[in-house]
Amino acid sequence: MKIFRTARPSLAIVAFAALAVFASHAAAELSKEELAKLAQNPVANLISIPFQNNTNFNVGPYNRTQDILNIQPVIPVHLNAEWNVITRTIAPLIWQPGMAPGQDTTFGLGDIQFTAFLSPAKPEGVIWGVGAILQLPTHTSDVLGTDEWGIGPSFVALKIEKHWVYGALVNQVWGFAGPGSAPGINQFLLQPFVNYNIEDGLYIVSAPIITANWEASSGNQWTVPLGGGVGKIFKIGGKLPLNVQAEAFYNIVSPNNGPDWSIRLQAQILLPK
Repeated sequence: MKIFRTARPSLAIVAFAALAVFASHAAAELSKEELAKLAQNPVANLISIPFQNNTNFNVGPYNRTQDILNIQPVIPVHLNAEWNVITRTIAPLIWQPGMAPGQDTTFGLGDIQFTAFLSPAKPEGVIWGVGAILQLPTHTSDVLGTDEWGIGPSFVALKIEKHWVYGALVNQVWGFAGPGSAPGINQFLLQPFVNYNIEDGLYIVSAPIITANWEASSGNQWTVPLGGGVGKIFKIGGKLPLNVQAEAFYNIVSPNNGPDWSIRLQAQILLPK
């Protein structure tokens, strides 16, 4: 006689479902504008799962399109009544067009970055976090990353004033281990952000990501985008909050073969504690 057994859900699925139920009750106590301000704070005491898709246009000598989907869960760790550690992992899935004759398009995982910020649990005035960033050589193809490990400092500061949330995030990554043949890492990132919250979870945002590759030749180091967009807080099923955002940027400075402009689309699941 055959015995049929139903498949047991994984612990991760059960845990996520339980967390989502708990979060939906917590979110019910917060207004959409309060949820928007939490989502706009990189060191908020808030579990979130952003899916950020960046489409870059006119990349390379053949003006092709590159697409990068960043899966970047943010998980706060409560140390004590005074301090939290806010962790953020960025796992990029990259659609890389061919950059040379006969070179095929490549799709796969790029190099993962992990950041941990030490931040006051009950900040007053300027909200801040200081920590370190670690880059891991997790790429699935040589064209999607480097075999060198990277590490460096990271810092964020912001202010919340009435309808405004504004601040900046900055980090610097240096290579410290890996084969001698690997391309070196010496990269700077600055992300200023300005949000103006209107009503019912609707807001205007500008959060360009300014980068510098110090290993590149003069004139090819900086990428400086200019632009912005809009965002909106929705509640799935009337309870679970979702932050949806769309931005467009034009690169006023970019290296040779860098993109001219880009579109960023983001969907962020919010799990208030």
